[in-house]
Amino acid sequence: MSKVCQVTGKGVMVGHKVSHSNRKTKKRNLPNLQTHRFWVPSENKWVRLRLSTTAIKEIDKRGIDAVLRDLRAKGTRI
Repeated sequence: MSKVCQVTGKGVMVGHKVSHSNRKTKKRNLPNLQTHRFWVPSENKWVRLRLSTTAIKEIDKRGIDAVLRDLRAKGTRI
């Protein structure tokens, strides 16, 4: 399963781990992804999404119906 948020598109970032002697090695910064179920009253069903914590806050603010409408407009299958 890919490490990408379904709503915001946040993914893995790459940076450097820097030692005391200033040697640099590659490091992956993973997004804080959570699998979360939302009840959608308009469709009368549960929807399971893999989201970053920022996206969960966005759904709390805008509502699950508005977010699902935007996802379907982009062509994402849910």
